[in-house]
Amino acid sequence: WLASITAFAMGPSHADDRTDQAVEATKQWLALVDGGKYAASWRQAAPFFQDKVPEKQWEATITAVRGPLGEAKSREVLGAQFITELPGAPAGQYVVIQFKTDFASKPGSIETVTPMKDVQGAWRVSGYYIK
Repeated sequence: WLASITAFAMGPSHADDRTDQAVEATKQWLALVDGGKYAASWRQAAPFFQDKVPEKQWEATITAVRGPLGEAKSREVLGAQFITELPGAPAGQYVVIQFKTDFASKPGSIETVTPMKDVQGAWRVSGYYIK
């Protein structure tokens, strides 16, 4: 479902505290993915993500997608948008974040990561898409 929302307008500013917290949590999650710690990234993801993608399926998919890209050389936030509704997802608090990421084998990639706020108030990734 995440692929369908990547075309919205995003600005470079993300001064909102919610957005800043979501971006920081997402960077920590991406560090797990960058380090090949795919099982750990699944365990840190939102329950919504875990319900949609079983752990072994996540590990197989992310290995197939990220492996050929090589190491993430740089990553820059292009924009972040706070929203409360996403197609196919429960109502809640989400931040759709886009990063310009230079991978060793694919510079200029766009990663779209969508953390959602859980019942404890933590931001956990609920969607990840690379273009």
